[in-house]
Amino acid sequence: MTTYPDVGATMPADRAWSPPDGYRAFETTIVLGQGDEHWAWASEQVLRWGIKTRSGFHVKPGGRVVAGDEHRLVAHVGPLRITEPVIVVAVVDEPDRAGFAYGTLPGHPVSGEEAFVVHRDDDGTVHLTLRSLTRAGGGRWRIAFPAILVAQRVYSRRYLRALATPPGSS
Repeated sequence: MTTYPDVGATMPADRAWSPPDGYRAFETTIVLGQGDEHWAWASEQVLRWGIKTRSGFHVKPGGRVVAGDEHRLVAHVGPLRITEPVIVVAVVDEPDRAGFAYGTLPGHPVSGEEAFVVHRDDDGTVHLTLRSLTRAGGGRWRIAFPAILVAQRVYSRRYLRALATPPGSS
């Protein structure tokens, strides 16, 4: 069971987003590249957790994202190893839009949802959109919330770089 009531609120299948009240809401979109090859690579990466693994996380178990599957995201922060239990709450896999959202499970440092969506325009421009809804997690994590927000900003920048350059391109 998720640690928040608004499951699916990041709406990865929708182009427009109206975040619910009660969270720190974040959304940003960047251009990743152009053309069918970049689209094929970026959409496959996002649907196989590549945005997380290319940003420094380990995903257990890995594989393709499937709605309803539970995973453990493991981040190494200095000497610390932080495990984040999550559940995939939505997946979109369409010809011009691919991505997913996961929600937090008990034990996660925050409460909320995060979505990663790759989409392309009619002219072939490939974009990445990040969306998140965050509030303080429970228990021992509540006191660390200010530091967690700093870490979220660092990882958001990593996510934005993770799919910008496919391997083998210059």
